[in-house]
Amino acid sequence: MAKRTLRVGYPGNYREIEVDSPDAEPAPWDADSKLAVVGKRSPRLEGADKVTGKAKYTADVKLQGMLVARVLRSPYARATARSIGLAKALKMPGVKAAIEVEKEARYHGQAIAAVAAETEAQAEDAVAAIEVDWAVGEHVVDVEAARKPNAPRVHGGKNPNERGGEAQNTATEEACVTALKKSHATVDITFTTPVVTHSCLESHGSVARWESDGSLTVWDSTQSIFGVRDGLARGFQLPAEKVRVVKEHMGGGFGSKLGMGQHSMIAARLAREAKAPVKLMLTRKEEHLAGGNRPSSVQRVRAGADKDGKLTCLWLQSHGTGGINGGANCAGPLMSLYNCPVRRLWHADVITNASPAAAFRAPGHVQGMFALESTMDELAGKLGLDPIEFRKRNDQNEMRQAEYGEGAKMAGWEARAHLPNSGGRHKARGLGVSASIWGGGGAPGAQARCVISRDGAVEIQCGTQDIGTGTRTIIAMIAAEELGLKPEQVLVKLGDTTLPFSHGSGGSMTAPSVTPAVRAATAAARGRVFEACAKSLKADADNLTAKGGNVVAKGGASIPWAEACSKIAGANVSEQATRAQNFRGYKDGTAGCQFAEVEVDLETGHVQVLRVVAVHDCGRVVNPLLAESQINGGIIQGLSYALLEQRILDDATGRMMNANFSDYRIAGPKEIPEISVVLFDVSNGRTNTGVMGIGEPPIVPTPAAIANAVAHAIGKRITDLPITPDKILAALGKK
Repeated sequence: MAKRTLRVGYPGNYREIEVDSPDAEPAPWDADSKLAVVGKRSPRLEGADKVTGKAKYTADVKLQGMLVARVLRSPYARATARSIGLAKALKMPGVKAAIEVEKEARYHGQAIAAVAAETEAQAEDAVAAIEVDWAVGEHVVDVEAARKPNAPRVHGGKNPNERGGEAQNTATEEACVTALKKSHATVDITFTTPVVTHSCLESHGSVARWESDGSLTVWDSTQSIFGVRDGLARGFQLPAEKVRVVKEHMGGGFGSKLGMGQHSMIAARLAREAKAPVKLMLTRKEEHLAGGNRPSSVQRVRAGADKDGKLTCLWLQSHGTGGINGGANCAGPLMSLYNCPVRRLWHADVITNASPAAAFRAPGHVQGMFALESTMDELAGKLGLDPIEFRKRNDQNEMRQAEYGEGAKMAGWEARAHLPNSGGRHKARGLGVSASIWGGGGAPGAQARCVISRDGAVEIQCGTQDIGTGTRTIIAMIAAEELGLKPEQVLVKLGDTTLPFSHGSGGSMTAPSVTPAVRAATAAARGRVFEACAKSLKADADNLTAKGGNVVAKGGASIPWAEACSKIAGANVSEQATRAQNFRGYKDGTAGCQFAEVEVDLETGHVQVLRVVAVHDCGRVVNPLLAESQINGGIIQGLSYALLEQRILDDATGRMMNANFSDYRIAGPKEIPEISVVLFDVSNGRTNTGVMGIGEPPIVPTPAAIANAVAHAIGKRITDLPITPDKILAALGKK
């Protein structure tokens, strides 16, 4: 290990620290690093391919003899298929295969059987011909009804629907009661948030083909090509190397496409049965029914503060449903954001006859931050403190302290009490704030390979996946920085399990996990080029640098990059590196805050978000253009969650009533506010690149900031998302 002194921090707040990093690692970039490519606004390398239609998604894959698959899904929320008759379906025109998937249906939309046919219409007709003898059972989709002792048991037997309920590593109930009694100000509020679906623009899907040697190739819309590979290998009892998964481009996943989906196995089973390639893409309705969702929450928050504005107690009792599975815990923000001497958590997952939840952009944090930051505003009001000042008194994160200052200036926080209205007495404006917290530090194990050819061509190979965030461009920029080239001079190959291993793209982990491996591999390959051309420059390899498309000696002599590469003895040089453990560094995790300005129509209850100011840090910003794009997307998704989205299930049938984009509303052009982004470029010394993730942090504070802005505008607190006109009017005492 090498000891290196780094200058870390952010403008106006730098310090020197010593870190231990592997000897083979390039020296970590710090605040004194002068970079030519990294940190610059660079358009996406694949942008032209996407806008011209050249970029191929899973749905675009066309193979010779390929069949189309369709799935029979349960029309009931709870039922058992006594028998599944496939004979008629198999006799239908064009049908080449039909399989049973599952006999036990525990939610509306669960896959029961599937067919593969020559055309989509033939497949749909064949699905309609499948004969099922159903034994319909009792179901429960309402969360509160599912908690009752006499409720139908979702998983049968004596298994309770409510699971968990234990408070771990927290204060006792007695300690909370005592702390609240001693507090100068207290609040006791229950907040609720709904189930929402991922609504990915590109639906889940797979194309599967069995090869002549018994291996399997799958083109999958996934956030984890190696996760799908391993899942299929287990399912078919194959060695992992006999399964290849490819994903060139993806149109949204938000966590719902991590790991292997049921559709991947169905497509592969049908392909094996039919002895032909099979494509299975979920329809829009199927996406809503079975594509994943963010769990609901019911959060009772009891909190107190002393007369100096310091928190004395944070007590959360919560429950929610992730359908037939769990995952509804939303305590992350309350348990980690603010300093508080007495903190208690009690949470229970409630199992219902609804489709299973999946990781959804900042799991648990969006729900939890809505409740916590609404609570903070209410406490600040009782204490007579400015909401930002109250937060600062309870938050030791120096980054967020600075970010509040930047955001407040941009949002016009000082004029908060005198916001202008566009509609006179019928309109009211409000300005709200919320903190953001997330990890995103990356993980060891990701691998990358750099291949430099004699003609100067550079290729980076990495088995990560670009899920629409611009990973290709970031990888190219890191390599270009090391080689003194332009990003467009670097060919990036990714999205294929034949390439070096990488993790799934979730948890804001991709860039911080992949870029250190890319830089290390590129630096090693560059070193071999330097060794090959050092004699021509009459210099030691250690005294060479690459910049401006040239290899330059310490004394000033230089040769073009291509000429330097021509000195390579073989056809190319190739170096592979594995991402190391994080260094001690300056800080872990990311910080941020957002300000939302809204206008509320007091006659109709309509809420229009006028502007959002977002201040975030994500370590070293590789490409501000891409970082801003991620923040814009998170804000729009958070706004949609705050004001519009909600899955509606019919209690009597258990069916989803709004499984389409006509009835399930998501934010469109009319809802998009002005968005102002401030990026804090932080040298954190955690890896050789210092990059942190920014995929999830932008959505975390948005609903809370909007809710606080609405409360500021109308003087009433809406505690139930989404904030719809009827709730505004009810709060104002209007019909």
